[in-house]
Amino acid sequence: MRKKTVIVLGVDGYLGWATALHLSAAGHEVVGIDSLVRRRWDRECGTQSLVPIKTMPQRVNSWRRLTSRTIDWRQMDLCDARAVTQLVREVRPEALVHFAEQRSAPFSMIDLGHAALTQVNNLVGTLNLLFALRDHAPAAHLVKLGTMGEYGTPNIDIEEGFLTITHNGRQDRLPFPMQPGSFYHLSKLHDSHNIQFACRIWGLRATDLHQGVVYGNHTDEVGMDPSLSTRFDYDAIWGTVLNRFCVQAAVGLPLTVYGKGGQTRGFLDIRDTVACVRLAIEHPAAEGEYRVFNQFTEQFTVKALAQKVRQARAAHGLDTRIVHLRNPRVEREEHYYNAKHQKLLDLGLQPHFLGDTLIESMIDTVERHAARVDPIELEQPNVDWRRGGTPGWQKSAEPEPSVARLV
Repeated sequence: MRKKTVIVLGVDGYLGWATALHLSAAGHEVVGIDSLVRRRWDRECGTQSLVPIKTMPQRVNSWRRLTSRTIDWRQMDLCDARAVTQLVREVRPEALVHFAEQRSAPFSMIDLGHAALTQVNNLVGTLNLLFALRDHAPAAHLVKLGTMGEYGTPNIDIEEGFLTITHNGRQDRLPFPMQPGSFYHLSKLHDSHNIQFACRIWGLRATDLHQGVVYGNHTDEVGMDPSLSTRFDYDAIWGTVLNRFCVQAAVGLPLTVYGKGGQTRGFLDIRDTVACVRLAIEHPAAEGEYRVFNQFTEQFTVKALAQKVRQARAAHGLDTRIVHLRNPRVEREEHYYNAKHQKLLDLGLQPHFLGDTLIESMIDTVERHAARVDPIELEQPNVDWRRGGTPGWQKSAEPEPSVARLV
């Protein structure tokens, strides 16, 4: 495939960093953008990545030393409209990968300040980007990280973004009806609507990757050297359920299932995430096209994931208990869930599937960094959807509430 100039927005994040390395290794010219706000939110929340991560200058220097490839790293806030416009006008990218958003549902449900921060940060940043593309790079292909959480849990099959509706004898192809479950997921849905609008009205081209829950922190590129490590989040604010289970199993704590554990979601390996982004870039949307790919490889209930971790430990003669906690979220705990995910497979995705070997590899990673585990983060969740942050919520500073500054 022809090599392209690609801007990766949110390059300092869990997926942004791994994606930037993967695209650079594939020969694309990568410009990496990040405000570093995620590190500030870690300080606010009293959280940290289980696997230590280097600073951005250290990361890009290591990548250059190891591969002789360059990532053009720049610190910038996507909510700064002038900076976004200048970036797009200067670089004239052929593709952009947009990870630069507040991505935690619990964070968005703490209180009004965090809900407003999430909505303003995510929506205004994306709007700034869309206007810059309209004016200075209308042919560029925007690859936006959405989320399967936009759909909710409808009692019908989930199509890839659109649904053919017959009503009163007439038929149309319309966006799939969405039922997001948090202010974060609502922000992603609003983004989807804005991007679709920009494609329809301005003729932009975009791929919305409605991604499932990602697990693992190893790709071929990340695994080259410890200085290239990406995040491993396990806490109640930023962590994912499988990461939490693997950490609990490694340190001898019970696996905590929220509610009955019947919640079903799509999951995928981080290696498949970076491959999906590359496939989308190398097979771009047409002018004026807004398309949706559901990006996951398998579906599991939370309870089934806990059983998989328990079985992986039992194979080593270790007994791991599963306990059920009151669910802090407002969600259906037992429901129908059948989501289509064919389009990326049609483009050539070769999926990695979750198995005992991978679970053991994740647990081994935890054991190597066990001294960094905070047991408090593995006990009760500290954000309740009904009441917001609980008394145990740690914050050393207020969230950046200056919404006017962001706008």
